[in-house]
Amino acid sequence: MNTILTTSLDKLESHKFLEHRDFVALFNHNSTELREYLAQKADAVRREHFGNRIYIRGLIEFTNHCKNNCLYCGIRAANTKIQRYRLSKEEILSCCQQGYTLGFRTFVLQGGEDPYYTDERMTDIISHIRSRYPDCAITLSLGERSYESYKLLYEAGANRYLLRHETANPEHYKRLHPDTMSYDNRMQCLRNLREIGYQVGCGFMVGSPYQTADDLANDLLFIEQFRPHMVGIGPFIPHSDTPFANQSAGALEDTLLLLSIIRLIHPNVLLPATTALGTISPKGREQGILAGANVVMPNLSPVGVRKQYSLYDNKICTGDESAQCISCMSTRMQSIGFSIVTDRGDYH
Repeated sequence: MNTILTTSLDKLESHKFLEHRDFVALFNHNSTELREYLAQKADAVRREHFGNRIYIRGLIEFTNHCKNNCLYCGIRAANTKIQRYRLSKEEILSCCQQGYTLGFRTFVLQGGEDPYYTDERMTDIISHIRSRYPDCAITLSLGERSYESYKLLYEAGANRYLLRHETANPEHYKRLHPDTMSYDNRMQCLRNLREIGYQVGCGFMVGSPYQTADDLANDLLFIEQFRPHMVGIGPFIPHSDTPFANQSAGALEDTLLLLSIIRLIHPNVLLPATTALGTISPKGREQGILAGANVVMPNLSPVGVRKQYSLYDNKICTGDESAQCISCMSTRMQSIGFSIVTDRGDYH
C-alpha cells in the first residue's frame, strides 16, 4: 500500500477520525485487499461493543403514498403506474402484535410523506403501540415534518427517527430532488430531531447518480460531526418508473467499504445491513454484517402490499410471511457466526 493510504489507515485505526483527503484516498484505492483489511478491523470493533449480536427491527411499510417527486424513488408522486395503499391503525397494530409474538422489540413505521397521516392520526397510532407494547422501541421513518410535529410524535411515545440526509453536498442534493425540496430543510430536520430527544438515524445511497468521491467524503465527515445513533446506507438501485431508470446501480464493493469505514469512525453506531444490499447480491446482507453492520430489518408488512412499496426494482422478501422472514434471517446470520437477539438494541 502507498504512503498516503497507509497513513489514512493508521489514523483511522488510532484516532477514529479522518479528514476529507483521507476518505478520498480510501475510495480511490478501493480493492479487495483494502476491503478485507477494513472489514477485519471493523469486525473487531463491532465485537468489542456488541459481541456477535445482531439486532432485528420489524419493518412496517404502512403507506406508499408520497407528496414528493424525488428523482430516484419508485413511490414518487408522479409515478402513476404504482398501486397505492395505506394501512389502517388496526392493520398496523396487527403487524405489531404478530411481530411481538415473533420476538421483535423494535417496530419501524416507514412510509412516504403522506399528508393523510396527520399529527392526530400518527399520535393516535403511536400511543396505541406504546400502551400495548411498553417494552418496545418505536422508530419512525416518515420524512420531513415540522419541529412541532416531531415533538408531538415523540411525546406520543416514539423513540427513534430515521431520516436519510441523502447527500452532504447541497449541489448534489439539488440533482436528486425536485425544487420543492431543500438541502437546508433536510439538515434542519435532523437537528430538530436530535434537539427533541430522538435517537436519530441519517444515511445515504451509495452510487447515486452524479455522486463523486468528494461527495462520499463529505457524507462521512457529516457522520463524524453529527454523531448519529444510526446510519442507514445501501447501494442505489434504479426504479424503472423514475427519471433515473437508466442509471447504473451502486456497487456492492463500495457499500461494503463504506460500512467498514463508518463502523471504525463511529464504533457504537447502529448500522443496518439493508434490504438493498440483499437485493443487489444474494449474500449481500451477510457480507454487510461481516463488513461491520449489526442490524437487520425483516419485513412485518402484510404480504399483500409488500410489492407495492417499491422504492427500487427487484426488491427481495416481498412474498415471505413474517415468520418465514425471521426464521430465514436467523439461519443466515447463524451461517456466518452471528446470533439474532430480540432486545431493543438501544444505542450505547
